[in-house]
Amino acid sequence: MKRRELLGIAAAVPLFAEGALPLPDSVVDANQAKVTHEPFGDTRIFFEGPTGQLNSMTAGSLRLNPGMEPHPPHQHPEEEFMIVTEGHGEILVDGKIHPVGPGSMMYSASNRLHGIKNTGKNPLLFYFYKWRK
Repeated sequence: MKRRELLGIAAAVPLFAEGALPLPDSVVDANQAKVTHEPFGDTRIFFEGPTGQLNSMTAGSLRLNPGMEPHPPHQHPEEEFMIVTEGHGEILVDGKIHPVGPGSMMYSASNRLHGIKNTGKNPLLFYFYKWRK
């Protein structure tokens, strides 16, 4: 293929979030996720990057140690879901504290104050999904 033909193909490919390609269809095992060890617990990032419809998508989990919170309540431009699968704690969302346990789910709109704290004696595992158009 000639250089001119390659440039024509490259020009037809849409660019996503600063030139990054969209996330591929895939399955990521917990052992394959990017792990960060912090004093408050272990974070795993399964997917991070643009998609065909979003400029930014992050999907991960946090195993939060007893008595800990990853950071004080905060806000960010991304919308976010949290799903608790193990343990017990509290989620602050939009000014209200809610007790949570396995099966609890939180949604926080863009720039809304929210946070999570493990109030139990065992680790609290939750999955989070954040995105921005």
